[in-house]
Amino acid sequence: MSKKRRSFSPEFKFQVAMDCLTGRKRRVELLREHQLSDSTLERWCQKVRENGSRVFAASDQSLLAEKERQIAELERVIGRLTVELEAAKKASTWLRSR
Repeated sequence: MSKKRRSFSPEFKFQVAMDCLTGRKRRVELLREHQLSDSTLERWCQKVRENGSRVFAASDQSLLAEKERQIAELERVIGRLTVELEAAKKASTWLRSR
């Protein structure tokens, strides 16, 4: 059974990285508290060192846009299937009445 991939808000990533970088909390504490891997925390810290808080907002926006595209596609499929189902129901009642 595969684990569900967790997702974190940009604010959360920034706060955890800042806690680590400023020494507010020890790295080990953050890893245990938030059940993160060392490589994930290191990647977040590196991004904050390079670009500050704006780095996480861009990646989350592209992820959000992709999810919205998928939702729109699924809604189109549902609409098409609904129309097909209604047509099949009408044809079925018409054939039964003959």
